[in-house]
Amino acid sequence: MQSNKRVPSWASALIGLVSGAVAVTVSLLVAGLVNPVAFPVVAVGNSVVDLTPAPLKEWAIRTFGENDKIVLLAGILLVMAAIAVALGRAAVRDLRYGMAGLAAFGLVGVVAVLTRPGSGPVDVIPTLAGVGIGMLILRWLVRRALVPDDASAGSYARASGGVGVAGAAHDNGPGRQEEVSPGTGRERPRPVSPEPSAEAGERPDPQMPPVMRAGNDLRAFDRRGLLIGAAGGVALAGVAGLAGRAFSGRAEVNAARSGVTLPLPAKPLPALPAEVDLRIRGLSSFVTPNNDFYRVDTTLSVPQVDPRDWTLTIHGMVDRPVELTFADLMKRAVVEADVTLCCVSNEVGGPYIGNARWLGVSLAAVLRDAGVQKDADMLLSTSADGWTAGTPVDVVMDGRDALLAFGMNGEALPVDHGFPVRQVVPGLYGYVSATKWVTDIKVTRFDEDEAYWTPRGWSAKGPIKTQSRIDLPGDGASVPAGKTVVAGVAWAQHKGVDAVEVRVDQGEWRQARLAEAPTADTWRQWVLDDWDATPGEHTIEVRATDTTGYTQTAERASVAPDGATGRHTIRVRVT
Repeated sequence: MQSNKRVPSWASALIGLVSGAVAVTVSLLVAGLVNPVAFPVVAVGNSVVDLTPAPLKEWAIRTFGENDKIVLLAGILLVMAAIAVALGRAAVRDLRYGMAGLAAFGLVGVVAVLTRPGSGPVDVIPTLAGVGIGMLILRWLVRRALVPDDASAGSYARASGGVGVAGAAHDNGPGRQEEVSPGTGRERPRPVSPEPSAEAGERPDPQMPPVMRAGNDLRAFDRRGLLIGAAGGVALAGVAGLAGRAFSGRAEVNAARSGVTLPLPAKPLPALPAEVDLRIRGLSSFVTPNNDFYRVDTTLSVPQVDPRDWTLTIHGMVDRPVELTFADLMKRAVVEADVTLCCVSNEVGGPYIGNARWLGVSLAAVLRDAGVQKDADMLLSTSADGWTAGTPVDVVMDGRDALLAFGMNGEALPVDHGFPVRQVVPGLYGYVSATKWVTDIKVTRFDEDEAYWTPRGWSAKGPIKTQSRIDLPGDGASVPAGKTVVAGVAWAQHKGVDAVEVRVDQGEWRQARLAEAPTADTWRQWVLDDWDATPGEHTIEVRATDTTGYTQTAERASVAPDGATGRHTIRVRVT
């Protein structure tokens, strides 16, 4: 069907936006029924993340922090809205153009879905359903917006009194209509003004509805019809969106998480001594609350994994492949451990580090049950969304508290942090160890398999580097003259922090006072509480020394390929 380019811009934009919204929300609804990971918007976003160069990813994390995914999704939705507007404009010129554009948009979604790890043919159903319904809505809205000219002319004739109460107008060809004469039943010819001609200099009647022509198809723009249709489309999109969120499993998984009763550890840890926390306002607390714990991962839609459906498969270079359910895991000997986790994307002085008390089972014990073969040196773990990490076998088996964790700070793992089960390995950056929503562990070799980040330029092995951070005063802060507190945290996982030193304006290094640390796997608070601050601009610098005798270097290095180096330095103004 052809239509007309003279439809107002706002109307064509509305047609495109409503059709696009319905397509997206219907695909969300169907994905909730088929496979939440198959939602094409998320699949496209994940593909963008995968294809983004590492330097750009680092910039996004530095700039937007943990909101980087929200920014990316917002950007994708804005691009989709712009495309929808363009499709609406194309459709009112010629509906075939709009249909072709929607089909091309759907093809992008299909490709993105099929290229995700573990995808199958059934996963394209949400995209196809969304595009199909979107096409129907697009066609419907265009037809409501543009009505045949006979309806318009009839409306005009009635409005102008050309038809009596007992009469009816009939189209009898160009320039003539037949009117039924009241009281006679006989038809008489009535002249009808021809369509105004710009060349003849004729002026259209201001009361005449806007009549438009596309090819030989004379059509009129129907504002009321479009607005009513658009309202119906918005309502459909809203219902589909709400139903899609409900069917995505969020509510069900949250309910399942609330119903988890954590087992007691075989050897409960003692309560943390008061000496682990200096309790200085502005200083990071020793235990990071779950709501404040950093989150850095590649997923745009947090996997919703029901513990009743969860299984962990351990296979590859093992003597006896193992498959565990959540119930199986909870029956094993439970371990409690205080462990600090750190992201490799953490810049010097950065926020992507946190400490928690974790509850789970020994990963080493599970691997011993499977029988790791002597030539294996890598654990390739896979999350529910297909992300992978490569963990050195010898690190996991050396006696440290490497866990398959299901508890965090006294409660079941938050969904954002890997519920129902995640890996926790002290001393390694998260990109090589801390797989959330873990469902599969392949025992293999580094020279045979690669994890997600390795082919993207990151080191295959990522031991955490000894580092320290100044929490207060903040960089750029203004502080009063006199005795001033300088405090922060330092970490050297699985080695332990032995000393922290502070200096001002390149002066002598001064020893800071350390809080207690229950193990070498946690960070440690420190404070210098007697700096005599004098008016002016000052630079404060910190460095840590671990128990091996290594003092962190002053040489600055970026986070890639295996973690940042350098000393955290801040500037303050003393007044």
